[in-house]
Amino acid sequence: MANKRTISWNTAMRDLRNDRMRRAGVREERLRATAGLRSSSTLNSTLSSWRGLSGRRYIVGVHPLDLKELLEVTDAVILAVHRDETGIAHVIDSALAGDRPSAEPRTRWLDAARERGATELHIHRLADTEARRREILADLRENADQAS
Repeated sequence: MANKRTISWNTAMRDLRNDRMRRAGVREERLRATAGLRSSSTLNSTLSSWRGLSGRRYIVGVHPLDLKELLEVTDAVILAVHRDETGIAHVIDSALAGDRPSAEPRTRWLDAARERGATELHIHRLADTEARRREILADLRENADQAS
């Protein structure tokens, strides 16, 4: 007598979908290709990536939670991130950086993020249009009603 279990294709696909649903959610996925690299004087950040609700991956630069750094960012998606004691990153807040940085709103946003526990800025600069940046921002938000 063989110990073979027969499972239907529909059951296997349902289990696969359920597994994906359990793993779904905005989450950081460290880049394996850059794991051994250290920041140098020419590169002031490390690289990481975030997986959005859609399953798409977005490459980000990881920067210190610094106002000077934030004021230099244009045309990007910015995540204020808290990294817990186990090293897992959690998005505290997110925002769009336009083409003209304004010190007062960015200072308020950074202060609010810091008060909520943010320790890093993750900046995605690869989106080429405002519309695309808005799509990415929505994809990286756990709660669509969250304002930044």
